[in-house]
Amino acid sequence: KLQMEESGGGSVPAGGSLRLSCTVSGFTFDDSDMGWYREAPGNECELVGKIRTDGVIEYGDAVKGRFTISQDKAKNTVYLQMNNLKPEDTAVYYCGSPPMSDCVAGTRFGSWGQGTQVTVTS
Repeated sequence: KLQMEESGGGSVPAGGSLRLSCTVSGFTFDDSDMGWYREAPGNECELVGKIRTDGVIEYGDAVKGRFTISQDKAKNTVYLQMNNLKPEDTAVYYCGSPPMSDCVAGTRFGSWGQGTQVTVTS
């Protein structure tokens, strides 16, 4: 059974940093891409970044240069290091593994964890 559990969210002032973690079970990173997504209240889901099975990492334009994705295959965990946070980064952050879980046209589909809230205060 596919399961994902996010953690590490919190409230920080603008310019601060947070490190999110996503521990998965039911599949391995060798078989599936992993992505971080976010969803602000009333907004559509947005891809933050994705790490592919070949190790290539892609980032959304809004977070390039500030966020970094990494993974620890031994721990089945993917991380999102977020630096220089801005108020517009405030959202619930989810990890997902397309196509089992994906954000398509602003809507999340498939299996997701509970997400972790990130709040950035100005």
